Amino acid sequence: MDTAQAIKERELFIATKGKQKTSLKCDADSIAGCVSQRACVYCGARVVLNPITDAVHLVHGPIGCASYTWDIRGSLSSGSELYRNSFSTDLKEHDVIFGGEPKLKRAIDELVEKYQPKLIFVYSTCIVGVIGDDLEAVCKQAAAKYNIEVIPVQSSGFIGNKSAGYRAACDAIMRVVTPRKRLSRKVNSLNYLGDFNLAGEAWIIRSYLEEVGIDVNAVFTGDSSYDTLKQATAASLNIIQCAGSMNYLAKKLQEEYSIPYIQVSFLGLEDTAISLRRIAEFFGDAEIIAKTEALIERELASTRPVIDRYKGMFSGKKAAVYVGGGFKAISLIKQFREIGIDVVMVGTQTGRPEEYDTIHDLADEGTVILDDANPSELERFMTQQGAHLLVGGVKERPLAYKLGIAFIDHNHDRKHPLSGFVGAINFAKEVHSTLCSPVWDYMYDFGGDLNGTIAKV
Repeated sequence: MDTAQAIKERELFIATKGKQKTSLKCDADSIAGCVSQRACVYCGARVVLNPITDAVHLVHGPIGCASYTWDIRGSLSSGSELYRNSFSTDLKEHDVIFGGEPKLKRAIDELVEKYQPKLIFVYSTCIVGVIGDDLEAVCKQAAAKYNIEVIPVQSSGFIGNKSAGYRAACDAIMRVVTPRKRLSRKVNSLNYLGDFNLAGEAWIIRSYLEEVGIDVNAVFTGDSSYDTLKQATAASLNIIQCAGSMNYLAKKLQEEYSIPYIQVSFLGLEDTAISLRRIAEFFGDAEIIAKTEALIERELASTRPVIDRYKGMFSGKKAAVYVGGGFKAISLIKQFREIGIDVVMVGTQTGRPEEYDTIHDLADEGTVILDDANPSELERFMTQQGAHLLVGGVKERPLAYKLGIAFIDHNHDRKHPLSGFVGAINFAKEVHSTLCSPVWDYMYDFGGDLNGTIAKV
């Protein structure tokens, strides 16, 4: 805690609502000396691309980098299961000294022979950035040899942070979606960007849109395939759920194919209803608008009473939020309000200035807002603010439990969907199960008592 306070440069990245400073620094390199919670470039790229179900995902690097697999995210497929494998060239000392290209060529040959994929992604890792293997040349040669797409993902760690990995993935996707000749525009169709179908979330949103007469042309990248991505440039609209990972791609698609985009969020009752209405208004079709209103009315009638029942159980509870992107943080502030919980700390890994402005406007007086936090800062502010619950990712989980704070993982190991109206109920249930668990009755008070004995049994 003292160390975090001693790093003066970090003060620019932290603000408290109601005090003099109204904006904070973000979208910048991490401060030297701080252990950032941000993930690496390769991780950012893998998060975006891995849900493409029928692609081979080949990690060119040491075997340890391949440990980031399907399992920690849990995106679901309605077809191929090839994406659940994590292939690696398993570079050794010999390869680092003499070059890893021969090993990469052999790996591609072996994978093509065994799986006959239409698409292979080859991920660059940190050591490949050091030794300078020419992924572009190897992939180009393999693509010509087998008449398939073999695409390098330039995700070695020295080009930045997780956001750079997002851009590397989007550049790779642009190479996949680029058609040989321009596709005709499909009426009332959209691409859904930034949903990775964790626990089937993309399927829920697809069912809503199809019910009101809107065709989901392609999803980036949950439950997507090579063939569906090839049709992406035929859509009339792009909607973005995860802005941090997909804004870059949406802008590229608008520039090169004139496909407009809008930001949406399907987290919580309020944002789900607003997003469905915005999509319907974009198409301007009276029948779509009427069906959308009917769907919202029906879903709210069945879900709001359930949410209200949970709301009565959380009186006086406080939450802290630390997630990847700013738009998710904004939705979570609203969603916690729906169930009667105050958010007292909000942070993100890759939030943008305009998102932090919105967070500042939404937050209550005294709420701590911070960008690119380190574990010491999270501990310091959760403790100071008296948070009872933290929403974060896999790296924040141990910290929360060590502090005796309830925890919800919004990104990894997901067993139930949190999107849409049904997701709002699942979220309230999960908050209840962790916040109201009897296990907290057997915890020490914060920091334990002087004798190390259990304070409350």
